[in-house]
Amino acid sequence: MQNKFTWPSHEMRLGPSTFLNFSKHFCADFNFIRTGRPSSAPCPSFSAAMSAVPTQNDVVSGQTESTQKTQQPLQVAKRLEKFKTTIFTQMSNLAIKHGAINLGQGFPNFDGPEFVKEAAIQAVIDGKNQYARGYGVPDLNNAIAERFKKDTGLVVDPEKEITVTSGCTEAIAATMLGLINPGDEVILFAPFYDSYEATLSMAGAKVKGITLRPPDFAVTIDELRSTISKNTRAILLNSPHNPTGKMFTREELDVIASLCIENDVLVFSDEVYDKLAFEMDHISPASLPGMYERTVTMNSLGKTFSLTGWKIGWAIAPPHLSWGVRQAHSYLTFATSTPMQWAAATALRAPDSYYVELKRDYQAKKAILVEGLKSVGFEVYPSSGTYFVVVDHTPFGLENDVAFCEYLIKEVGVVAIPTSVFYLNPEDGKNLVRFTFCKDEGTLRAAVDRMKEKLRR
Repeated sequence: MQNKFTWPSHEMRLGPSTFLNFSKHFCADFNFIRTGRPSSAPCPSFSAAMSAVPTQNDVVSGQTESTQKTQQPLQVAKRLEKFKTTIFTQMSNLAIKHGAINLGQGFPNFDGPEFVKEAAIQAVIDGKNQYARGYGVPDLNNAIAERFKKDTGLVVDPEKEITVTSGCTEAIAATMLGLINPGDEVILFAPFYDSYEATLSMAGAKVKGITLRPPDFAVTIDELRSTISKNTRAILLNSPHNPTGKMFTREELDVIASLCIENDVLVFSDEVYDKLAFEMDHISPASLPGMYERTVTMNSLGKTFSLTGWKIGWAIAPPHLSWGVRQAHSYLTFATSTPMQWAAATALRAPDSYYVELKRDYQAKKAILVEGLKSVGFEVYPSSGTYFVVVDHTPFGLENDVAFCEYLIKEVGVVAIPTSVFYLNPEDGKNLVRFTFCKDEGTLRAAVDRMKEKLRR
């Protein structure tokens, strides 16, 4: 059967009358193709649609429906009104715009290990591509339990006490939303990772802050003791600590544990930087006497294996706390990427030599950045863990951390993060900015060179 349908010439001026004429031919030819018989049946839906095509006069005068719409105000729930676009997004966008070297956001500019990526590829090839079990692929749950025992000495049930999440950020969200009730008090140590406050706001919690101050960012025990009340539900810890690089000492953790037991308070422990502890051993609060039963330990793959885009995290907690975490997780993401979970299990079974080499590499990167920042004129505060360094920017005369970071990007070509966004009271952080050293050595040296050349005191 010969197809009689022909398209209009591409040179034809396609005004409304052309479209309407074309529609008649289209309908007739379509009916012929469909039935094998000529037909002059109308095509009302197409004709009706074409009647809405703007004329040239409409376009010229700007009277189309789309241009008549007015700008609508942005809408957001009241519990999130105070939160703006994250500072990481803002600074990364500025970095791209000005061609700046990004020492702001904490993602490596180098890739993770080949053996882990190969495991992910193999999992995809092997057909492990459908929904995973909600609380984790069994092999990954087992690998997490094995790693946790090696690190802390604690034996946990991978089936009842480990929940795999979409990154540690989701583990944090599931923990807050699953275990915190509206009006519960939760204590944060400021400065803190910005998702903490936002997630607690979504849970309806009352946030109480204790500020860690330079140079050593030590916990003021008397302040902590006076901050705990009968309404305190939990303390959120992060050690090694983002953004300061502080590691909570055994003495600080012992006091926190004692106060939690005495006042029946939970601990939510964010330990994503546990393998980047440089100057002392990492201590998991769950490993302290009497603390496992009241602790949710949260961690992830991304920082340790330079695979931040995979978003594989987990929460470890006793069954009575895992229940709440899992309930929230079920309605947040339900399940996490299946092939990446299989690869994560391979990663967590890496030999100890991997972690030794990781720490050695980061210590070398840290030395390049710290020495460079000091030579430029910053006051650099000690960083015992993570891949961040906090400095005092005031020797350069800018009014606050945001102004300094904007100047640094636009005039010097280097990105840092203003820390005031990590405090309940932004004034507490106005003198401090954060740099990251999770970049290759060439990038770190280039950033230092730019600051030496262009940054003036």
